[in-house]
Amino acid sequence: MRIPDDLLYTKEHEWIKVEGSSAVIGITDHAQKQLGDIVYVELPDEGEQIAKDDTIGSLESVKAVSDCYAPLSGEIIEINSLLSDSPETLNEDCYGDGWIAKIKFSDKSELEDLLDHEAYKDFVAEESA
Repeated sequence: MRIPDDLLYTKEHEWIKVEGSSAVIGITDHAQKQLGDIVYVELPDEGEQIAKDDTIGSLESVKAVSDCYAPLSGEIIEINSLLSDSPETLNEDCYGDGWIAKIKFSDKSELEDLLDHEAYKDFVAEESA
């Protein structure tokens, strides 16, 4: 399982890459493996105002449907429309082309609630035990 050390993570298995006052969001390698083959992605709307922990979309796989949650409050400034036609990209490249949305976050202090690489690795290990 890949857990890049330059990202932040949530306990709901989303990753966050901070880029100035915005952040790219996706699901982790652990999440995509747990879901199995992803066949449909519901994306949020660009311009949508979201609060931390709001549902910002859903992922449908051959096994289950799972919600995707906002790790930060702010505005959706871009969505990955590639996922509408090619949802399998989440399985193939979850940390690259499989990103879900970009958020212009409104409260930088919410970053403190996220897990770093080591904390997320420990969390997954505990959850899997």
